[in-house]
Amino acid sequence: MLEELKEKVCRANLDLVKHGVVLFTWGNVSAIDKETGLVVIKPSGVDYSVMKTSDMVVVDIEGKTVEGELNPSTDLPTHLEIYKAYPSVGGVVHTHSSAATSWAQAGRGIPCYGTTHADYFYGEIPCTRDLTADEVNTEYEKNTGTVIVETVGHRDPLAMPGALVKNHGVFAWGTDADNAVHNAVIIEYVAKMALETERLNPEARPAPDYLLDKHYLRKHGKNAYYGQKK
Repeated sequence: MLEELKEKVCRANLDLVKHGVVLFTWGNVSAIDKETGLVVIKPSGVDYSVMKTSDMVVVDIEGKTVEGELNPSTDLPTHLEIYKAYPSVGGVVHTHSSAATSWAQAGRGIPCYGTTHADYFYGEIPCTRDLTADEVNTEYEKNTGTVIVETVGHRDPLAMPGALVKNHGVFAWGTDADNAVHNAVIIEYVAKMALETERLNPEARPAPDYLLDKHYLRKHGKNAYYGQKK
């Protein structure tokens, strides 16, 4: 069942290791099949060094296992809340990459200080509020997804394809698993640059809106002209 998608999700999980944004079992990737509504996700606690395509778990949109011998990632309910809220999202990633997680632990969004950030994220990458004690003690992972959706709000999720969960880490998403991984890697990269920017100049201010608009829209806008015509 969904063999091609399972292979893609497994490869995307391994790409997190290749790009240096996960250690040990600290992360996961999922993807949704739009035709069936089924989700493929990494199994819980399986080390990347031994993980294989057949380990991937297939679940329905309510989290019930449809195929697979292993337990799905404990972050599955978070992924499902994102899929339910955003039909345009085809893949979700969670990491604890060091620089971006530092911003999450500080309770700060990542400011858009320059054009590298603006090429991918239309403004500051937001950080959620604290979850309440009740939210943590009752359906914690689902409520993590709920607070992400609350934080992103009415923004286009593909224009803001990621958020920081306060005191926790990074969730990123995209049109498919590969795109979601790409966005998670970019979040870590711009997080590092933002940290260095503030170290070099504590008075640094975000890039002006007109520069943000130019760089984001020339790549993603209606009249985008970056890259080659398809």
